[in-house]
Amino acid sequence: MISIALVLLIGTAFAVNAQQHPPNPQIPIIRYESDGPNPDGSYKWLYETGNEINAEESGLVKNLGRGEGEEIQVAEGRFSYKSPEGTPIALSYIADENGFQPRGDHLPTPPPIPPAIQRAIDYLKSLPPTAQGSNIQTQYQPAPFKPGRRF
Repeated sequence: MISIALVLLIGTAFAVNAQQHPPNPQIPIIRYESDGPNPDGSYKWLYETGNEINAEESGLVKNLGRGEGEEIQVAEGRFSYKSPEGTPIALSYIADENGFQPRGDHLPTPPPIPPAIQRAIDYLKSLPPTAQGSNIQTQYQPAPFKPGRRF
């Protein structure tokens, strides 16, 4: 009798939990387009979902003009969605020989460089290169090491 009551109690708990927390519904794909990859290395795709996720990207092979075989894949795209708090999030990007470059209002930005530091950087950039290829010239030269020398 106790085991029957226990089974009924557990079954009721599962039924109540299923009503309070239904399984995740499937989100429909409203739009999907794809073109490529093409023989020239170009491609394009985009999609839109029922929960307001949008994404698209296009790419191509770019010749850097430095000779045969100096090509890179370049991509440009964007996506958007709503955060759990309901805030719209949008990000656009380029990926090329300069790396991945995202842009979006939600991304953190570094503080501006203080003017004195910027002047120092500009000054260092204006110096002629040294033998090692660096613009920074060392003022301090350590004394040569001599065995048995005490410091």
